[in-house]
Amino acid sequence: MHTILKAAATALCLSAFYTPVCAENSIENTQETTTIKADSAMLTKARHNDAEGISLAKIIKQTDFSIKFGGYIVGKYSINDRDAQASNGGFDLRFVRLYLNGYCFQDFYYRLQMEMNDAPGTDKGPRIVDAFIEWQKWEAFRVKLGQFKRSFGFENPYSPLDVGLGSYSQATMKIASIGDRNGEHKSSGRDVGLQLQGDLFKTGKGFNLLHYQVGLFNGQGINHKDKDNHKDLIGGLWFQPVKNLCIGGFGWNGTYVNENYDAANTNSYKSVKRVRYGFGMKYEADWTVRGEYMHSVGSVTTNAAAPNKADAWYATVGVPVMKGLKIYGRWDCYRNGKTWDDMKTDWGLTANYKPCKNLIFQLGYIRTYDRSAAIGHRYNTLDVQIYARF
Repeated sequence: MHTILKAAATALCLSAFYTPVCAENSIENTQETTTIKADSAMLTKARHNDAEGISLAKIIKQTDFSIKFGGYIVGKYSINDRDAQASNGGFDLRFVRLYLNGYCFQDFYYRLQMEMNDAPGTDKGPRIVDAFIEWQKWEAFRVKLGQFKRSFGFENPYSPLDVGLGSYSQATMKIASIGDRNGEHKSSGRDVGLQLQGDLFKTGKGFNLLHYQVGLFNGQGINHKDKDNHKDLIGGLWFQPVKNLCIGGFGWNGTYVNENYDAANTNSYKSVKRVRYGFGMKYEADWTVRGEYMHSVGSVTTNAAAPNKADAWYATVGVPVMKGLKIYGRWDCYRNGKTWDDMKTDWGLTANYKPCKNLIFQLGYIRTYDRSAAIGHRYNTLDVQIYARF
């Protein structure tokens, strides 16, 4: 064991001599960077034999080991004219993420991603975001184990760099659990669990007609253990009638336990159920068309008076204008009590300029009408964001 640990440490040291370059991909869990593989010359130079004759070259050859490094930073300035607000905006470091991924034993893909922004010592501070391994031997049947994106919604798996607007839709935020309405700590749409997924019926044009995914999760979000021995069941099924167009639905049956429950606080719940469904479509090519409807049954742990039902929907269109420039528009609605009187609507328009594949400049405008607010129903928000991959 000591020998293997020394060999692994040597492999990590070797990786420091390479400079990663991130490539484009629309799904966060499959972003790629330059693969770091030792060639025969490097292996000869870096070979480290111990008394038992185990070498770095032999380990890499036997495991077919590869490792990739990358990350991204998102900086933001925002300002709005909403009434009765302590601050109307300012500068923000939205994301600082570092990740490594790769393959071993040919069929096993792994990924580890860290988020470094926000204050230490809290659920929002530096923490592990992704940590999983996936067996990918067959396209029709893959098994993923660890901490990763929940399989609910089309937009949830997207990287913040690829959503196209300055933020996720309210449906994805509140119901697909980027920032869950039920009071769950910040989990970025992820949980710990086991998932089966696959693509079936490949056509002669190179795409599959059907995709399925189903998983069992703790229900407590990232970096938290199960609290009630009740696993969340989450799944999705969609078909692709033509290339790049997907139409499907999702379901979720689970519970969430209040991590900070205080029996003396009568305005809180110890546990709430999370029963949800959604359906929608997406088309991703030069043009982008994306839309979903989501429905939730289950209260809020921190507010016993909160509504038990909520729903949300959005429609997004992305239009290529010229090389490197794409304009997105979105109609985005959320009803916290599933009534028209508490609906919050955002109309958004965002320009994305990408001078190269690893840099995005974004200018966004949102007109908000929040019927549930006591004051400041209507307001405008303007933000500027810079996205950089490395």
